[in-house]
Amino acid sequence: MIKREDLNHPYVTGNKWWKLKYNLVEAERLQHKTILTFGGAFSNHIYATAAAAYELNLKSIGIIRGEETIPLNPTLDFASNKNMKLHYVDRETYRMKTNPEVIEQLRNTFGDFYMIPEGGSNELAVKGIAEFSRMLDINFDYLCCSIGTGGTLAGLISGLPPQKQIIGFSSLKGGDFLKEEIEQYVGKDKSNWTIETNYHFGGYGKQNQELLNFIRSFETLHQIPLEQVYTGKMMFGIFDLIQKKYFKEGSTILALHTGGLQGRSTDI
Repeated sequence: MIKREDLNHPYVTGNKWWKLKYNLVEAERLQHKTILTFGGAFSNHIYATAAAAYELNLKSIGIIRGEETIPLNPTLDFASNKNMKLHYVDRETYRMKTNPEVIEQLRNTFGDFYMIPEGGSNELAVKGIAEFSRMLDINFDYLCCSIGTGGTLAGLISGLPPQKQIIGFSSLKGGDFLKEEIEQYVGKDKSNWTIETNYHFGGYGKQNQELLNFIRSFETLHQIPLEQVYTGKMMFGIFDLIQKKYFKEGSTILALHTGGLQGRSTDI
């Protein structure tokens, strides 16, 4: 089964709706007029934050990893058209984005803002995803989701009962570090979750012909669109694990479609 959260909003789709929800409530409570956040050139979070801020009449600033490339890709072009100010930084500076000195420099440059972390992942995002998970009225044994920064998986772990098995499919190469990130939110005493790191296809934003062929075949059979950054990799992983008899016989698998279709490759 597939829970199609890609249909929950035209622009703030999938998990981003739930991750942004309480962050935007907090920004309003603190009377901030500007949202600043971080992301790569294909970031679903940048796309969704730009759209949400625009609808709420808030200013938005996106700190983008890497150099500007013209013409802008569809994700950044959309963000720019929603009046997000795009500010590019080199990868070394980007890695230091949580450093207090870097944040202070951003405040000196842009003035006051409410800051949302890369991917939208913080305690308020986990709260939103946990709320979503408690609203699921579908019977399942395994819940599968794609993960980037880990906030969605952390929220699902927080909100679901311990008998539900949760599998996160990392879209990043070397995603083992995510375990520590997630444990910061959920603790170390929960054992009903795991991270699959074998289906990144070379890393974030990377793809190959095998993945693209799978996405085309899946869409032909099921009439459900995927993209190659997150959901395509997750579905490939689920099907591969089924073939390898990873799941208990007779169990029900629920896949969470987290949206991000604006990042869909033109090669599909």
